[in-house]
Amino acid sequence: MARTLEDMMAALPPEDQAKVDAGFQEMKGEVESLRALRQIAGKAQADVAAALHIRQPSVSRIERQADMYLSTLRNYIEAIGGELELTVRLPDQPPLRLQGLGDISPG
Repeated sequence: MARTLEDMMAALPPEDQAKVDAGFQEMKGEVESLRALRQIAGKAQADVAAALHIRQPSVSRIERQADMYLSTLRNYIEAIGGELELTVRLPDQPPLRLQGLGDISPG
């Protein structure tokens, strides 16, 4: 007879169960792709295209891109109703939120 996941988890010591659960919670908070993020937001490609004033095939291309401008990513995230935040993690430092890119000097 096959063992269920619940049976295997119950057989683990409590500290191992806690580690498995922590790993699961961390993975649950990660999103695999822009497409998955759009689906979580309950938006269709056509919705995103309309918000960005582009055609649906362009949204599909954006979702398949491995590299893009941050402005493109920010616009996409805003089109699905989100807000893009950039967090920098340096060794031995607390996480830092990056507010902008480049040097901006007064006109």
